[in-house]
Amino acid sequence: MATAAGSADEYVVDPKRDRLVITASALGTVFEWYDFFVYGILAALLGRLFFPADNPTAATLASLAAFGAGFGVRPLGALLFGWFGDRVGRKYTFLITISLMGGATAAIGFLPTYESAGLLAPILLVSLRLLQGLALGGEYGGAAIYVAEHAPPTKRGQYTSWIQVSVVGGFLLSLVMVLACRAALTPEEFDAWGWRIPFLASIIMLAISLYIRMKLSESPVFKAMKEAGTTSRNPFKDSLTYPGNIKRVLVALFGVAAGLTVIYYTSQFGTLYFLQGTARVGETEALLYMATGASLAAPLYVGFGALSDRVGRKKILLIGYGLTLVLLFPLFHLMADGANPALARATQANPVTLEMPADCDFNVFAPKHRTPCAQALNYLSKRGVSYAKADSGTVALRVGNQRVEGFDQATYTATLAAAGYPDKADPAEKQPWKIILAVAVMVALSAMTYGQVAAILVEMFPARIRYTSMSVPYHIGSGYFGGFLPLISQYIVVRTGDAYAGLWYTIAVVVMAFIVSAIWLPETHRKQLD
Repeated sequence: MATAAGSADEYVVDPKRDRLVITASALGTVFEWYDFFVYGILAALLGRLFFPADNPTAATLASLAAFGAGFGVRPLGALLFGWFGDRVGRKYTFLITISLMGGATAAIGFLPTYESAGLLAPILLVSLRLLQGLALGGEYGGAAIYVAEHAPPTKRGQYTSWIQVSVVGGFLLSLVMVLACRAALTPEEFDAWGWRIPFLASIIMLAISLYIRMKLSESPVFKAMKEAGTTSRNPFKDSLTYPGNIKRVLVALFGVAAGLTVIYYTSQFGTLYFLQGTARVGETEALLYMATGASLAAPLYVGFGALSDRVGRKKILLIGYGLTLVLLFPLFHLMADGANPALARATQANPVTLEMPADCDFNVFAPKHRTPCAQALNYLSKRGVSYAKADSGTVALRVGNQRVEGFDQATYTATLAAAGYPDKADPAEKQPWKIILAVAVMVALSAMTYGQVAAILVEMFPARIRYTSMSVPYHIGSGYFGGFLPLISQYIVVRTGDAYAGLWYTIAVVVMAFIVSAIWLPETHRKQLD
């Protein structure tokens, strides 16, 4: 058995041990992210069940805000469990995190809805989301460090990339579970009680993961520190005072975590919400497209992780950032063209303009809209129609050469239909290969930037404060820049009237990450782990 995984001279090959380490860490990560993604996929339904409102857009946004709240507390989880990971050990810390995550997810399956419990229902839901966020804040760092500290220096990117692909595995597993439940139940049954099944299934997954992880021993690097008496007595304080560590934390946050996370969430939730909301594709069909595209590109996470062992981590990361900036808008237009060509034709032939007062009182979070201008904005945002705005003393909808005074939902619907705007994507016109290709390329871009991230972060920080130092910037970046991406991007779309405007948030964050990484991120591959 190796006494340290950072030196080629000291590393002893043990294939059986390495397979167990990778399997246990990756499976645990699959199950943890499954728990998180189930909520994201069912956000619209949960919005109706736990945040009832006459305004479906407000309910969905409230549900997405609860989704983001789970990400918001992840940095606190990173601090809490990072302290335990650097003080007590890697193994026992991520046993605690997965237990907390699985328990909180299963509990969501038992919650009463707003109809039966009133305000208590959303309070309980948000509370459990916060527990999920705390647990996830400690899980990723523990799994990444545990694998990296067992890996040979020349395969650290390849070994840790299984942690990254397991995130995709969690997403795919959640898709399969939701689709299976929907296929086995009627829509009424699923909405009434079937949505609970994916959450309750986490109990089985938790048992499997705990069984495997209990077989693991502590990482060789932590064992060596423990024996030498060099573990940190106060990891948080040492992370702030260790020479040069503040700079490393900032680079990890703004150059690595923020950039790769917004790409990842755009490739998953951004595409899903776009297909359903703008392209008017049904939920089940959209999930199938997502599952197919993600499955095709998922092996690239391991491929790019292994490639980073050969050519370096920084180069691949920057290329991934650059390609994202170039391809993001074309990929979403390709997706829309494949899913709903009629919508693109209607938008070009009969553009929509909403005339309204400049002081319109529209609030996307309002439970009910009472003024004509707010009702009109709410209607268009639900339809996924791109529109321009024009100042006017009265409310009117212009679709091509047609003009409708005031607001009447039936009249608006008929006018849009007459101008060629479909309420649902036409199956006869769909080109599924375009949708799947766009999704697969988005996932491939995520693989380029995400595949080697665990190796980058582990190699950036010294062993005695590694858990805390890498977990905190990673979860601030993913928790705030990535976790609130669905809410921010959807809010931008609603406020601007442009179905593609939310992508500018991703572009802005990736530009920042590219600049920070290009200037300040060191190359770390094949670095010895102290």
